[in-house]
Amino acid sequence: MGSRKRLAAEARKEAVRDVAIARLIDNNTSPRKCRYMADLVRGKDVEYALNILKYSKKESSIKIRKLLLSAIANWQKKHENERIEDAGLYIKTIFVDGGTMLRRLRYAPHGRGYRVRKRSNHITLILDSKIINNINTEEINGTED
Repeated sequence: MGSRKRLAAEARKEAVRDVAIARLIDNNTSPRKCRYMADLVRGKDVEYALNILKYSKKESSIKIRKLLLSAIANWQKKHENERIEDAGLYIKTIFVDGGTMLRRLRYAPHGRGYRVRKRSNHITLILDSKIINNINTEEINGTED
């Protein structure tokens, strides 16, 4: 491995060190329906997002809520000596990608067939802490009190 690739790999590892990532693969709802709930919680604090997802009637909110709880557990595993309440966690990034698609044929009039596409998706959620980021930027800029 060359030095340029090694430096790029170390930079990627450093960028992911403080964030918590959770992924849900092959969720059995369509991406369009899941993106609606993902747009509601993107950029929100964790407690506020959990309340939105808890009281929503959409089916995808249940899956995204479980994923958010998993991301919180992942963050707690990385930062064992810190409290979640003091960290100021927020949803930095959440995106929904299309997954595999089951294709079927349904009979139709005049000897034709209609396609039935059962879609699935992949959800990626990234949590970050506001307080840890503020401390790190103050150390870099030299504005520490």
